[in-house]
Amino acid sequence: MNYLKEERLNALAAEYVVGTLRGKARTRYQKLMMQYQAISDATAQWEQYLTGFAETLPPVTPSDKVWENIQVKLGHKAANDASVASDTQPSSKSGEVIDFDKEKQKRWKNLSFISTAAAMVLAVLLFVMQPVPAPEVSHIAVVNNADNTPLWVIEVSDTTMNVKVTDAFVALADKDYELWMVPANGEAPISLGLMPEANGDTRATPDILLDQSIAALAVSLEAPGGSVTGAPTEVLYIAPIVSV
Repeated sequence: MNYLKEERLNALAAEYVVGTLRGKARTRYQKLMMQYQAISDATAQWEQYLTGFAETLPPVTPSDKVWENIQVKLGHKAANDASVASDTQPSSKSGEVIDFDKEKQKRWKNLSFISTAAAMVLAVLLFVMQPVPAPEVSHIAVVNNADNTPLWVIEVSDTTMNVKVTDAFVALADKDYELWMVPANGEAPISLGLMPEANGDTRATPDILLDQSIAALAVSLEAPGGSVTGAPTEVLYIAPIVSV
């Protein structure tokens, strides 16, 4: 099983933090935390998500029976002593007889509420943390230099433009590069902002970019900060927009 898959990793980390991952599964998960930094990081992230959740729940005062059972498990009291003690305390301070069945039902009801609330929070957080599907690329433009070597690759979907810088690109210290839409009717180019000079960036797709009114994209060489006239200063490259 691949524990490093994002969905599975988040589910296991959340269950571990909430406490619903138990027994051998919990022990195995603790070993995985020591082996994989990604699992340890995911667990810490879920602890941050759920910090303060317990503070939003109403406090529940444990009954005397709960403390007696704890003492027995710690070896501070014999099981028979705890049983006798619980049997010889049938009334409250006010003299009313305690109905242990009702007390047990009340305790389990409170525990059930806590478990249900935790499960609901877990479900919501798992939903929120689901990776958002990447928009489907419908068009691409490759900006090549004079040697036909790609400098930028522009992937276009209906909503986003992902501009990637290739290893062949070399930035100039005193110049910037600006991206333009070139209208098919010969009108003035429309600026799409500066081109990234390392790694890349993602920007919104203009409404008119993918219709017939735009013939291509262009890249110009500009002073730092881009064109000051609203028009390209020196057009270096033209890149057609190709449907994929």
